[in-house]
Amino acid sequence: MMRKYLCYPILILVLTFGPYKAIAEDTNNFANITTTSQMKKDDLYKKIQMFNEQHKIKPIDAKIDRVWKAIPGYNGLEVNIEASYKKMKKDGKFNKNKIVYKEIPPNIHLEDLNSEPIYRGNPQKPMVAFLINVAWGNEYIPGILKVLKEHKIKATFFLDGSWTKKNPDLAKMIKEAGHEIGNHAYSHPDLQQRSMAETTEELKKTNDVIEEILGIKPKWFAPPSGSFNKTTIQVAEQLNMKTILWTVDTVDWRKPSTSKMVSRIVSKVENGSMVLMHPTKPTAEGMEAMITGIKEKGYQLGTVSELMSEKRID
Repeated sequence: MMRKYLCYPILILVLTFGPYKAIAEDTNNFANITTTSQMKKDDLYKKIQMFNEQHKIKPIDAKIDRVWKAIPGYNGLEVNIEASYKKMKKDGKFNKNKIVYKEIPPNIHLEDLNSEPIYRGNPQKPMVAFLINVAWGNEYIPGILKVLKEHKIKATFFLDGSWTKKNPDLAKMIKEAGHEIGNHAYSHPDLQQRSMAETTEELKKTNDVIEEILGIKPKWFAPPSGSFNKTTIQVAEQLNMKTILWTVDTVDWRKPSTSKMVSRIVSKVENGSMVLMHPTKPTAEGMEAMITGIKEKGYQLGTVSELMSEKRID
């Protein structure tokens, strides 16, 4: 008998606790629905909605351009209405300084496009990238790295495979400075004249050397002298790399006047420009002036990966 009396209250406790919990949850859900409904009727909420309609920016899809070939997309921008409302609700007043934004990705991305070379970033992105192709010019590399470091700029260095094998310390210096590393083939070949097998060997051999020495797998490839064909691009794609060309060329290998070179580059750069250069005397001497001039035009400087990213700069 004693056991029956001991168990009976426990059974009642379980039976009464269950329904109570369910009712509490239903009540909370109802309260949340009511709160959300009321929030949407609030004048402050409506003002935030109106602000969003007036200021939202549509995302731009990646596309194949007739002239510039593959162009990356660019995120749109709109107001996070609920988050903005919560920030302003305490004061009960609309304050554009408390607006919370969110980026909206495009529907078509660079990875969705057919195999095409890339000559520039998105024309709405106020960023410029330096492409530094390295197969010679060792004496100018430390000076270039010094200026980039002083200005807190990261560039993309495309390394020749045979150069990397012969100059591991310089290659490590570039990588340790935080710069992006790309593939520039192995022996500076004219890839337009090479077979698929020969092109594959050039690119794969370079990737192998870079991975062995630097522990990096390049995702960007720059054909030597800008010489390529459809096979070149396809081979790069098979090795998980996109083919990078340039928008503006320093032509520094012709040893131009440093001041004229800088003036020409600064005057030509625009949203999404990629500037080709090499470790040469004009580039080493003009690097600081190029950086200053480009920044004065309102552009940020970044790597190829940063330029190709859909992330906004506002």
